[in-house]
Amino acid sequence: MPVSAVVLVKNSELTLQKTLESLIDFDDVVIYDNHSTDRSVEIAKSFSNVTLVHGEFNGFGWTKDHAATFAKHDWIATIDSDEVVDPKLSQILTTKELQSDTVYLLTSNTFYKSKQVKHCGWSNQKIKRVYNRNVTNYNSNKVHEEIISNGMKLELLDGHIDHYSYHSLTQFMMKADSYSTLFAQDNAGKKHSSPQKAFFNAIFSFFKTYLLKRGFLDGYIGLIIAYSHMMTNFFKYMKLYELNCKRKNITYLKLPACSTTMPKPDII
Repeated sequence: MPVSAVVLVKNSELTLQKTLESLIDFDDVVIYDNHSTDRSVEIAKSFSNVTLVHGEFNGFGWTKDHAATFAKHDWIATIDSDEVVDPKLSQILTTKELQSDTVYLLTSNTFYKSKQVKHCGWSNQKIKRVYNRNVTNYNSNKVHEEIISNGMKLELLDGHIDHYSYHSLTQFMMKADSYSTLFAQDNAGKKHSSPQKAFFNAIFSFFKTYLLKRGFLDGYIGLIIAYSHMMTNFFKYMKLYELNCKRKNITYLKLPACSTTMPKPDII
């Protein structure tokens, strides 16, 4: 069953070479580039199995669906531009007889620089990544997008992908800013927020990542991840609060008094 690999790219020169080398057995790899200014396009053009497409980014859900329309095959494997597919998984994806009523999950292990993160909820994650575009697609979420699998079977494939998502502290800060903005835009007018909610969700996020998910066992990397989660949650709910106030034409400069009741955490 032929499968097309679809990869969104934006300034991914640090990892794209290894990503494409791991996809060398695929006869169709779609690189959907969003105005890269580094060597990403040059790297993509050096692989004969790559179809290079230039396009806009309108949130992860829409963009992944749009990128999939350029694939030669109906079966789509979504791979990030900082992920490396291991040989076992590559063999399965290029030879397995796939079932159209099934969405397939991949096991993902995440790295900070070259060190694997074994806790924080970042190890052995099971993520939906392989689907038939004639049967289903991604939801429209700008962030935290997911393949729609209602009423469909789920099957975990052998093998794994290695996710080299962060190479510096600056990347943590940049992603916290961009992801919190996308979350706020996605939920403005749909989801309630307040300064209290932002505060308590941020505190709970740190507690959950660093203690409940044993991030402290990853040393200083676990601390960075826990703090990044806290920062992301604080800003996404504060940005959502500001957008909601703007929609209602309410000034947010004078913050409402803090409630004495701790809001229920709503970690995403």
